[in-house]
Amino acid sequence: MEQYILALDQGTTSCRALLFDKDGNIAAAAQQEFTQHFPEPGWVEHDAGEIWSVQAEVARKTLEKKGIQAAQIAAVGITNQRETVVVWDRHTGQPIHNAIVWQDKRTADYCESLKADGHQDRIRQKTGLVIDSYFSGTKVKWLLDHVPGARKRAEAGDLLMGTIDTWLIWQMSEGALHITDTTNASRTLLFNIHTLEWDADLLSLLDIPASMLPEVRASSEVYGMAAAAFLGSPVPIAGIAGDQQAALFGQMCTRQGMVKNTYGTGCFMLMNIGHEPILSQNNLLTSVGWTLGGKTTYVLEGSIFIAGAVVQWLRDGLKIIASSAEVEALATSVPDSGGVYLVPAFAGLGAPYWNQQARGTIFGLTRGSTDAHIARAAIEAIAYQTMDVLRAMEADSGIPIKELRVDGGATVNDLLMQFQADVLQANTIRPKIVETTVMGAAFLAGLAVGYWKDTAEISGLWESDRVFQPGADPKVIEAKILGWKRAVAALESWSRSTL
Repeated sequence: MEQYILALDQGTTSCRALLFDKDGNIAAAAQQEFTQHFPEPGWVEHDAGEIWSVQAEVARKTLEKKGIQAAQIAAVGITNQRETVVVWDRHTGQPIHNAIVWQDKRTADYCESLKADGHQDRIRQKTGLVIDSYFSGTKVKWLLDHVPGARKRAEAGDLLMGTIDTWLIWQMSEGALHITDTTNASRTLLFNIHTLEWDADLLSLLDIPASMLPEVRASSEVYGMAAAAFLGSPVPIAGIAGDQQAALFGQMCTRQGMVKNTYGTGCFMLMNIGHEPILSQNNLLTSVGWTLGGKTTYVLEGSIFIAGAVVQWLRDGLKIIASSAEVEALATSVPDSGGVYLVPAFAGLGAPYWNQQARGTIFGLTRGSTDAHIARAAIEAIAYQTMDVLRAMEADSGIPIKELRVDGGATVNDLLMQFQADVLQANTIRPKIVETTVMGAAFLAGLAVGYWKDTAEISGLWESDRVFQPGADPKVIEAKILGWKRAVAALESWSRSTL
């Protein structure tokens, strides 16, 4: 019987399951959305029970679509929305509250108080992260402080915590496994990326009992078995990685200096920096990329808040396009942006600026400016923001970037991809299979059980769809980049000024 790898992709808005064959092809897939909860402005929650039931259902549907049995699953790999956290009762398996999602801002004031008390440098040195409500640690503290009786139960050893990978594996194994991997642990604010252990000092600072924490394992190893109730008979659970790290591995960025950028609503750019963590001097994050074969690979990460979302704004806000797919045709109807620059700081500026007061702005408008110029400026802004993060990565790592591997919905836009290559003066490579996140989880699981022999074999499965090479006049591009920098500087000046 032919064997497959089952990869589970537990995302922010949906659960997916995909079957991969030996050649890295998708043999079957299923997807289902789940409920988003917004109990107060800035708060975002998920029902952890619903996530588990939906994820289990799509896993079973995938096997049904292919017409195979659980015995044909060589291993299960998991990739997940990072930083979202669940706290549950170790005896009953019941969550004490909805999961608090990575987007949730309820602990922002507490994070500001930690900064004011001088903890920023200590936390950054240990974790590679900045103090922010984005990460899991302050969410756990909030649950212990605000759910009646939670702290007492936690101190008695009755409560467990985990990111979504941990929660799914605990359910799949019927409570036999309470584990996470180094990539997810490195996004909690509680994990020392140098020692690869939970940090007692940080647990004390956030007042979180160590008994709640999962065991930290490698990203690729056989952790144990999913119980028969999951798919019909026991199957090995063998790979875990947070979504962005899984995408980096799925893109086969396995050598130091390789970079991937995922173009979604925002952009997430990760760079493989090798086996030693480098703390950023340019406002980037340092995390674990994966732990494989006894070695840990580290990454620099930069987040861009608004990428594909700027195209949605052209569609829903300005209404100059009826669908996102139309933006390329509109933008290519003019030879350039006509001197128009759009800085899409709708939610502030992310890396490397980290300016929360910034707001979206358009510069350079004249009577001759049209909707096509604005559309072109919007597309170019995605490439400029990517360039800003990549230059910060080059400065931190000392490694010049020769190519950028890309994935995500916006990569179908050839104009964007070509302009990206031009502003970076580096090849921009789009893969044939753009499902790189879930593919990364499959690769990690398959390696653990010998389904694939090694990363060299997997690298042979990765194929490029198209390589975009720099083609524009470098002097013209340099002038455009200068205009972008002027636009950002003007916006930053505006965001700081008061009359």
